[in-house]
Amino acid sequence: MKKQPHVVWFKRDLRITDHAPLLAASQQGAPIIPLYIIEPGYWRQSFASRRHWHYVHDCLVDLNEALTGLGQPLVIKIGTACDVFMKLSQEYSIIKIWAHEETGNRWTYDRDIAVHSTCAMNGITIHELPSNGVVRRLGNRDNWSAIRNARMAERILPRPVALQTVADYQSVDLPSKVDPMFGETSIGHVQKGGRNAAVEDLTSFLGYRSRAYLQHISAPNLSEVHCSRLSTHLTWGALSVREVIQSISKRRTQLNSDSSKHFSRNLSAFGSRLAWRCHFIQKIEDQPEIETHCMHPAFEGLRVDEHNETYFQAWATGNTGYPFIDACMRNLAAEGWITFRMRAMLVSFASYQLWLDWRITGDHLACLFTDYEPGIHYSQLQMQSGVTGINAMRVYNPIKQSQEHDPTGSFIRKWVPELRSITDESIHEPWEIKASLFGNSGALEGYPSPVVDHVVSAKRAKERITKVRNSPLFRTTAATVHQKLGSRKLSVRRKKKLPVKEENQLTLI
Repeated sequence: MKKQPHVVWFKRDLRITDHAPLLAASQQGAPIIPLYIIEPGYWRQSFASRRHWHYVHDCLVDLNEALTGLGQPLVIKIGTACDVFMKLSQEYSIIKIWAHEETGNRWTYDRDIAVHSTCAMNGITIHELPSNGVVRRLGNRDNWSAIRNARMAERILPRPVALQTVADYQSVDLPSKVDPMFGETSIGHVQKGGRNAAVEDLTSFLGYRSRAYLQHISAPNLSEVHCSRLSTHLTWGALSVREVIQSISKRRTQLNSDSSKHFSRNLSAFGSRLAWRCHFIQKIEDQPEIETHCMHPAFEGLRVDEHNETYFQAWATGNTGYPFIDACMRNLAAEGWITFRMRAMLVSFASYQLWLDWRITGDHLACLFTDYEPGIHYSQLQMQSGVTGINAMRVYNPIKQSQEHDPTGSFIRKWVPELRSITDESIHEPWEIKASLFGNSGALEGYPSPVVDHVVSAKRAKERITKVRNSPLFRTTAATVHQKLGSRKLSVRRKKKLPVKEENQLTLI
């Protein structure tokens, strides 16, 4: 007689604490197969990168250690999810597959539909439980915030005491970090992954790093220390959002003296950004098409036929001739993370000054971000490109941003060494240096001239976006978009006026 196990399918929830599917399965009195499926098809997608796998690899090592401590090591299989479950069902009489609902790319959305269909045809029950603050099959946005907040207030689920083993079901070896399955592109630094690193980062942020959170949230140098650096841990599920929110609450309770009020305010502000994080992921849950289609259809095709590969390559490699833009891109490529304002500036510059389509630049950035979170990524790309129909245009001036956030040019000199000898006064606009310092090419030696005049190109882009916004029926469709995807809390304040400006778009942490 075949054994009758439960299967816990791990996806972007690589932990054993506050893991509803694992806890529920462990309480059924049957053997457990904790399963992670490495899907080669996913890793061939244009948004996936070896940098992501480096982080996930760390998580799987920690997860296996934690599960082994419960009596049943992690089982790793390679292939399509449907094939893995079909082969598993031939060996065992699966009682139930347990998993979290996943809100991600269209690829995973279609994969999950296929898995449900395969399970239904083969008499396998699959039970998915809610993940974080995302509400599946939400009728409208009116009640979303209340549902999300109620979930965040629920108790953090404990890890199981023990798991019954399925000793004869063998795992494949965990592929190495440099396995070609995950791409050949070289990468720089990758944030340490896994539960242990996540808890350490959360502890240090709550303990002392958040003391200057708001003060340094936009500075590209200091933000690396004073921002939480939890976004990657949340993206891949080494931490749950609920764990972080309740940890913040406990820490704020401790900070009750007058001298700690500013510290507490920083944590409160951080907590609000966690709410915005859930808000944006809910958007792609409600409308998966925002990964590939403009929220407002009037913008569809606006930039597609005018792609300039020279501009794209200059932007992607950090060689636009705008020092702060280039420093931010090179920093991101090397470290896999940069603070939100700089991300927004990179997208804005690509979309307005270089008139590049957000879908093309989005894939490049997705591969660089260790914390690539689809729900946030595509909404923010569209917001910073002006194609949502419900947000004001935000065109960043690269010179102004440079002067405000890197006044002495120290960040620029670190990442654009070609400009190390340039004075503080000239480093933001090196093309303004007297002609006698220029080579025959019209550029500083080893550093390019600006690829565009940012003022002229931004003006032209604004005119083109405005023309679309002034077209017939634009506002009617924009209202429909807002009804489906817009924030209810902010719409109360601005219900008579479109577009809606969503609270400083600060969603990444």
